[in-house]
Amino acid sequence: ITVVTWNVGTAMPPNDVTSLLHLNTGETNDVDMIAIGLQEVNSKINKRLKDALFTDQWSELFMDVLSPFHFILVSTVRMQGVILLVFAKYYHLPFLHDIQTDCTRTGLGGYWGNKGGVSVRLSIFGHMVCFLNCHLPAHLEKAEQRKEDFTTILHMQQFEGPVANGILDHDLVFWFGDLNFRIESLDICFVKYAIDSNVLSQLWEKDQLNIAKSTWPVLRGFQEGPLNFPPTFKFDVGTNKYDSSAKKRKPAWTDRILWKIKSPSKELGTGGHRPSQGMLSVSQLCYCSHMEYTVSDHKPVAAIFAVQFASKVDKPLVEIYVADEWSRPEQAVVRYKMAVGFHRSSWDWIGLYRVGFRHPKDYVSYVWARSDDGERCLEKQLYAQVMFSEEALPKGNGEYILGYYSNTSSSIAGVTEPFQISLPRSEEGGSSTDSSGSSSEEDDSTLVLLAPKSRSPSPGKMKRHRSRSPSLAKFQGLILRPSSRDRGTSRSPSPQNRRSLPMSIPTIHLPQEKLGHPGVNSKELGQASEGPEGSSFYQTLQEQGGLRRISADSSLARADPRNLGLLPALRLEMIDQVLGRQRETADQGYYPCPRMSPTSPPGYGTSPEGNSP
Repeated sequence: ITVVTWNVGTAMPPNDVTSLLHLNTGETNDVDMIAIGLQEVNSKINKRLKDALFTDQWSELFMDVLSPFHFILVSTVRMQGVILLVFAKYYHLPFLHDIQTDCTRTGLGGYWGNKGGVSVRLSIFGHMVCFLNCHLPAHLEKAEQRKEDFTTILHMQQFEGPVANGILDHDLVFWFGDLNFRIESLDICFVKYAIDSNVLSQLWEKDQLNIAKSTWPVLRGFQEGPLNFPPTFKFDVGTNKYDSSAKKRKPAWTDRILWKIKSPSKELGTGGHRPSQGMLSVSQLCYCSHMEYTVSDHKPVAAIFAVQFASKVDKPLVEIYVADEWSRPEQAVVRYKMAVGFHRSSWDWIGLYRVGFRHPKDYVSYVWARSDDGERCLEKQLYAQVMFSEEALPKGNGEYILGYYSNTSSSIAGVTEPFQISLPRSEEGGSSTDSSGSSSEEDDSTLVLLAPKSRSPSPGKMKRHRSRSPSLAKFQGLILRPSSRDRGTSRSPSPQNRRSLPMSIPTIHLPQEKLGHPGVNSKELGQASEGPEGSSFYQTLQEQGGLRRISADSSLARADPRNLGLLPALRLEMIDQVLGRQRETADQGYYPCPRMSPTSPPGYGTSPEGNSP
């Protein structure tokens, strides 16, 4: 298990994190899981809104880097700028159960999440493990406050289930983050001298966390490897030089990784004897900082652990059987068998994933696991069978994996080994179908990741390309004009339409008979051209008999081109602002004529009385 902690100081992600994750060494082949804790991720309101709609840039970066190494995002949790990500190799997913997350705010007396802790707990091969990422109060004199906050986090975070309800109830706990412990007593000159002279051991006994581990009862049992790397705080951003500002903060090991094995004192064996030691052992193979990253005033810290369990639950809840290759659509048959005690749901589904997928919702296509005799198969331990439709299968050649997604546990309960799909591309739509399977589904899954409790996206979503623009109409308090796509018109206006529009845009009032002219529809509207004075518009319509020009005096010609969908314009207005202008104009004795939209009812806005916004 690799654990990483990094206070990123609101910085943008670097271009490469392979060395931080030890992906450029042979150690990667032996790593089964990776936990990444970040602090001070940019959480300003505009950035937080975008991250709420899409996956944040840091999570995207780590998924992009780790997926080629077959690491899948198991779970993630965020509290403002504190993020925790847990990855595992895809073939371990069926053995990761009871995945839960929690977070505790400790900033501003518990009302603000700039400080606090986030956690992911799960059962790994039948053993309960908890990852806890914390950002504790800063400054040398706040050691007691750090103690109180950590105690609060341990007390507040509770999980559901029959076992391991509290953090310290887990068999193994990894505690890491920007813990903000400082070096006491020694002045800054001596600290820098010890660092430059590489005699770091002279600083260990004055480290607040080392002192606390032997004096604070709440830290009893927590272990940490030797601090054989220089203090990781505070650096001038963009350099490896310690703080040169007027504050000249003393260097300190603020970024730490600790672990704790559950004490066996309460677990008495038969006859009241304590069970044999060695049921669970943890060895730290690496504990280091990475000086090559300079985007923050903190240096990231990484540790690699070898965890030895006494036993291992190695039978998946769902076993999936599939042919070695699908070369014809009729071969896309999936047989699966559910273990006794598996909590089947009618919302379970089987996903088809490309090798190198990023998270459980990053599928190419899926089929509902709704076999007609599913309950009978579960009860009598028989094989159930489903089949992928030809339209859902990706065209071309590639390696894929099948995974059974359990809606009850929100995790993958069974996977297959990689197998080959070799389906011919159709002459007409083969390329578009394949691109839809390779790019659209992979991109769209990133949005699904934001709702891990969702059962599954609608099958219709698989045919649409993902738009990077969210559906802003979901936000209350915004008035949206229909986009050109909604009205079916071209999104590429002609060059002459790029000229500026008159300051006073006329309001459109089109009679129903003109809007519904026979032989004309919205998709057949051409491009509007502007007169030399910029005040008259001409509209060309295509009919069965040819072209017809509308005079400048007609209401259609005077219409706002943006209302007709000829220009890709989006106007956002707060409701309070609109109502405020209406009240002002009403007080002045006249009423503004509201703009008409294609969905406005007939007669709307003709009388100021009786109109409600």
